Amino acid sequence: MSNPSTQVAVIAIIVKSYDAVDALNALLHEYSAYIIGRMGLPYPSRRINIISVALDAPEAVISALAERLDAINHVRASVAYSDAE
Repeated sequence: MSNPSTQVAVIAIIVKSYDAVDALNALLHEYSAYIIGRMGLPYPSRRINIISVALDAPEAVISALAERLDAINHVRASVAYSDAE
């Protein structure tokens, strides 16, 4: 059964430079208690990496993580929230 004070969401992350990887991984580690799972896909022909991170967390935590990810140079992040209860 889900926790009513949390939301399930996915953060889509595009990494445009390997230089961002250490900061990205450190930030994800900081929020690891909320992470359900993560999947990364390299896309060499475009020279990017695509990462999806599934979370179960309070909305404020999800928003804060997405904003902090998006603030990393060469990283873009966007959130999709589940409407499931």
